[in-house]
Amino acid sequence: MAGPGFGGGQQGGAKPARTPLQRVLYWGAVLAVWGLIFLVVFFAVFARGLPDTSTLYNVDRQPSITYLDRNGALIATRGTQMAPPADLDSLPDYVPAAFIAIEDRRFYHHPGFDPIGMMRAAVRNMRAGRVVQGGSTLTQQLAKNLFLTPDQNIRRKVQELMLAVWLEMKFSKKEILALYLNRVYFGAGAYGIEAASQRYFDKSAKNLTVGEAALLAGLLKAPSRYSPVSESERAATRATVVLNEMEEAGVITAAQREEAVTQPVIVSRTLATQHAQYFIDWLDKSIRGLVGEPTEDMVVETTLDLTLQTSAERSVRRILDRDEGKGVQQAALVALDGDGRVRAMIGGASYADSQFNRATDARRQAGSSFKPFVYLAAVEAGYTPQTPVVDQPITIGNWSPKNYSNTFSGNMTLAQAVAQSTNTVAAYVADQIGRDSVARAARRLGIESRIGLEPAMALGAVEVSPLEMATAYDAFSNGGRRVEAYGISRIRTPQGRVIYQRSGAQNGQAINNPSLYYMNEMLRGVMTSGTGRSAAIAGRDLAGKSGTTSDYKDAWFVGYTGGFVTAVWVGKDDNTAMRGVTGGSSPAAIWKGFMEAALPRLNAPRIPNGPPMPEGWTPPDPVGDLLSGMGEGGVPVEPVDPNIGEPYVEQSGQPIPQQPAPRQPVVRPTSPQPGRDAPDQQPEGRQPAEKKSDPLFF
Repeated sequence: MAGPGFGGGQQGGAKPARTPLQRVLYWGAVLAVWGLIFLVVFFAVFARGLPDTSTLYNVDRQPSITYLDRNGALIATRGTQMAPPADLDSLPDYVPAAFIAIEDRRFYHHPGFDPIGMMRAAVRNMRAGRVVQGGSTLTQQLAKNLFLTPDQNIRRKVQELMLAVWLEMKFSKKEILALYLNRVYFGAGAYGIEAASQRYFDKSAKNLTVGEAALLAGLLKAPSRYSPVSESERAATRATVVLNEMEEAGVITAAQREEAVTQPVIVSRTLATQHAQYFIDWLDKSIRGLVGEPTEDMVVETTLDLTLQTSAERSVRRILDRDEGKGVQQAALVALDGDGRVRAMIGGASYADSQFNRATDARRQAGSSFKPFVYLAAVEAGYTPQTPVVDQPITIGNWSPKNYSNTFSGNMTLAQAVAQSTNTVAAYVADQIGRDSVARAARRLGIESRIGLEPAMALGAVEVSPLEMATAYDAFSNGGRRVEAYGISRIRTPQGRVIYQRSGAQNGQAINNPSLYYMNEMLRGVMTSGTGRSAAIAGRDLAGKSGTTSDYKDAWFVGYTGGFVTAVWVGKDDNTAMRGVTGGSSPAAIWKGFMEAALPRLNAPRIPNGPPMPEGWTPPDPVGDLLSGMGEGGVPVEPVDPNIGEPYVEQSGQPIPQQPAPRQPVVRPTSPQPGRDAPDQQPEGRQPAEKKSDPLFF
């Protein structure tokens, strides 16, 4: 008997095969399920760590510091600057349209991301071999600005896309555009269209012109790169690109575009005064020392006078342009009033090119502008403007200073030696009274840099800053009082609560009479009959001193009137020589140009006499008489050409001794001062550097 299954019929029929349509539907469903699972997992992974969107309206920013000049004019704002949000309806139609035209032409037609724009950007970037175009929409940029870091990675990009879709679902296009314009960063510390309009153009955003709107829209690509302040040409080119896009999109007509291109955009005077930023940088360093770490917005009332600052900038710029062919590349200027308040400060040729402040941080050899400290110590030791001295060859130790002409004028008065900046006399006088006395005099007036005691110190082989020199000379201008230079008068909150108030404490008397009288008379002579004649201003009581190093690397002019002093330096950052530039040329021209503009505004008095004279003191012959005619012993005194200014002196080629030389020069004067040997001389300016181990310095 046959077993079951043998020779019998089929137990159950074969499963029927799927039709092609069924197979497509089946595998489509499988892929859809797995795709859904993948998307759920994908978004779950990338959604982890998404920021809390409830912080949408919170503003996390550093406190801002607003700087005002002495008259309340705005100088600068550091930190984050915010303004009340601009109402989109109050803005001209072309303002938001400018941002849409250049940032996201399809803004009104995408759900938060633009696949077409992303594909177009990917193709362009592949062809260029680098990133030349972004595919982010305006909504994605808003999401990044509100919630995310600027990190460039896949996770952040996916989160940006997710948040952009969320924003599109939660807000209308108009609300998104308003959020964007009020929160985006425009550079210069300005966040939002209103703050940017106030910052760059001193006007409300509702008053922006077509050209101004295009410039602001062009900033967003790179606020520092397209800044209208530091990169005006690049900013103008970028604004033209925006105008082209606006015309192509139909936002403006060809006539409007042409008008915007031809009409200049005027940037705020405050921002245009970029050299004042050197002054602000200087203040920034001290604010935390005065009030601690800022935790709220502050207003800093400064001593700067923006009108004088502008005059200083113009004078510096004019001479730098004029003397560029002579190798004059950099300049610094500091102007102080009689109490040490900084009224103007220039730290370099261009703040945009270099933020290094040469007015406060550079240390350059002073040349003969250091000699007033030599002569101050001398008159305090008993010299007077009438004291006879001799310009003749001398040797101090193994060093023999020389004069510009390689000749010697013989007998003269101390006043004549000061006016003509005679090197041999200055070197001899310092050697006789003691270079330590000179250093103490300079210290007393405000020189804080190292002062070496080598013989060349008498001729300005001392590295100082323009701020130090202005501070030290201020005592000559204000009646002999030492000052401390400062730039902050008061710090308060925007609501008026005072955080810091500078006290009116006075520093002590640094120069007494008759020493102050003698110094002012001799330094007046520099302006009337000496190396500073090119800086003289008719009808003004002025005094000062030029300075030039012997290799033409540094040139100075420091001068003053009653209660106001200005120090000017010119040179090169790489410390190479200029071509024949002396203290009586480029620096004196800057000084004179600035002072001619400043003096009418200052209404400065004559240089004050200072404290009372000692009982029984009688004034000497007028210094003007001492500066004219023949020198002592019938030796003619040659006038100094004011157009040449400070004499150039070649180095003697002999090394500087490492210890102070004995106070008896090899060559003695023919007419010694009672109780003293007569003067010797030394080259002006730079000498070989002494060893770092030399302990002889102040």
